[in-house]
Amino acid sequence: MNIASECLSCIISQSERVSKAIGADEELSKKILLHVSLSSKEFDFSKTPPEVASDVYEDMAKMAGKSDLYKELKELSSKKAQKFIPSLKKTLQDSDDKLNTLLKIAVAGNVIDLASEVSFDLENELDKIFHTDFAINDTKILQERLKSAKTLLYIGDNVGEHIFDYLAIETLQELYPSLHVSYMVRGNPIINDVTMLEAKEAGFDKLCNLIDSGVNTPGFVYHRATTEAKELFDSADVVITKGMGNYECLSPSPRKDLLYLLKVKCAVVANSLGKEIGDIICKLN
Repeated sequence: MNIASECLSCIISQSERVSKAIGADEELSKKILLHVSLSSKEFDFSKTPPEVASDVYEDMAKMAGKSDLYKELKELSSKKAQKFIPSLKKTLQDSDDKLNTLLKIAVAGNVIDLASEVSFDLENELDKIFHTDFAINDTKILQERLKSAKTLLYIGDNVGEHIFDYLAIETLQELYPSLHVSYMVRGNPIINDVTMLEAKEAGFDKLCNLIDSGVNTPGFVYHRATTEAKELFDSADVVITKGMGNYECLSPSPRKDLLYLLKVKCAVVANSLGKEIGDIICKLN
């Protein structure tokens, strides 16, 4: 999906959140806000929101003299997410529908989004997630696909959320022992998206096939990906893609058997899906 006019104010407000997150002084904060505001007048409306955002974040990183704007916050998100893993493992162990439960756990982690217009409360999200129905629920269709699938590509989203992805993939491998799973991450630090660094720290390289997409955007942009990433995306029997950024880049879907798994956190995505902000989505193309 292409960027909409409503995205402009969101991207500009993101610059204010960045300044606050990195502890920028008043001069740098004003400089960043002015630059992003002026840049917004020249945004290319033929691009997806993550493509536009990647250029903005790269500019802000240069202005701040940082290669990873959210390094400290990503570390805190991972530590916070880890605290919930023991209880979530118990929930999975006791579940009569483990696929539905692991998908709920994975989508609960999707609230950890530092670029969203909606602030996140992970503890509150986990308290209510198992009592919330998917607004679009294709879990049964996914289950049928996975029974015959040999390969699954799972495209990650944010740091902290990736801790829940690990548990989801671990459980998928238990449910479908013959399924070969790949976990795909971003090519370089962008917002708080998961990269090779955080994925390896979490042990994904020992859990499954770990691959760097090569993209510099907060979402999987096919034409920016490496040849290996493109081939894997094209050949996997099933693709699970996490979060709004990946939805924005991969909607409409460029392939069959692609699952969008996300929490709706902005009006533009809500309108695209015909749902409401706050809804959780499990939509198989």
